[in-house]
Amino acid sequence: WPAAGPKLLWEFRRGSGYASPAISGERLVYLHRVGNEELVECLRAEDGARFWQFKYPTGYEDRYGYNNGPRGSPVIDGERVYVLGAEGKLHCLTLETGELVWKRDLVSEFKIPQNFFGVGGTPLVEGELLIINIGAPGGPGVAAFDKKTGKLAWGADEQWGPSYASPVPAVINGKKRVLVFAGGESRPPTGGLLCIDPANGAIDFRVPWRSKTYESVNASCPVAIGKQIFVSASYDTGGALIEVQPDFTHKVAWSSEEFGTHWMTALQREGYLYGFEGRHLQNAA
Repeated sequence: WPAAGPKLLWEFRRGSGYASPAISGERLVYLHRVGNEELVECLRAEDGARFWQFKYPTGYEDRYGYNNGPRGSPVIDGERVYVLGAEGKLHCLTLETGELVWKRDLVSEFKIPQNFFGVGGTPLVEGELLIINIGAPGGPGVAAFDKKTGKLAWGADEQWGPSYASPVPAVINGKKRVLVFAGGESRPPTGGLLCIDPANGAIDFRVPWRSKTYESVNASCPVAIGKQIFVSASYDTGGALIEVQPDFTHKVAWSSEEFGTHWMTALQREGYLYGFEGRHLQNAA
């Protein structure tokens, strides 16, 4: 880069929200809120020109006053886009035109109470499924929907609520798995790691890992490292490395109270984990 930094090609005035854009080819898809609507924008990545816009009403209000916009990022899968808003409104749209393919109101359908900061995880496309940590009371905690029709394919877990970590795909001991780090608002606080077979929703094992503080969440995505899985949480919790055996029995290889990531996910490179420990500006390191 030159000393003056990279050249600005275009800019876009966004509304509220925490979502990141998703990019596929020439198309950039962004989810945000303007007024009382959540908007899905499809822009040309090269110059910001709009291909299409899709919008729907929202009345979400953040109980803590941080932000009333959506949290989860759009997911592009081939010719389709999936977006999940702060109130749990799930839409499947065509990438080419923004036409609605199917939709579901997860909060209403599954009677999910508002979590601390609304619905926050990004859905995961795994094969023909769209997998979401919905955290419905009494189950399902994790739901898989047919990505083409929106029909529920399977539900898993009835113990833990929705977190702000997104489901993560992994291959562990040669087998496809989905890792979910569940745990949102509950008394007492509960949550932890779920290792799930995406073929049928069967749970291989669960590892409780959650702060004892009521006002806390699990928000850092699991990190798959071969046959090992790293999970981490803030609020005086810390991180742990889970080792998975060929028969999917497991053990905690090590844990550390000094590596508790909050909203960010640790990066693994050449045998080392990198991340920011703690929460808020005054106590993050």
